[in-house]
Amino acid sequence: MVKIIDLEYSLIIEATEEPDFFGFYSIELEGFSGIGHSIEDCIYKAKWGMKEHVKLLTQLSELKKCSTFSANYKIELRKTPFSGNDLNNY
Repeated sequence: MVKIIDLEYSLIIEATEEPDFFGFYSIELEGFSGIGHSIEDCIYKAKWGMKEHVKLLTQLSELKKCSTFSANYKIELRKTPFSGNDLNNY
């Protein structure tokens, strides 16, 4: 018997070197990922996690619309420590 999995978004489950550890994510749902101890566990967690993730993204979207906070900031990744002299570059 074939059972259809009812998910709102695609789900990719990846095996790891550990036999009881799997990672999962959806390429359609930005930022969504998780881990499980079996394929069934991943599917269960993904089904409910996707709903919560969409709810959170919706709330964040509404917050951005209402917020007067400016999200214009710069993030740099550096191999060397930051020094006060670097502030002159901004």
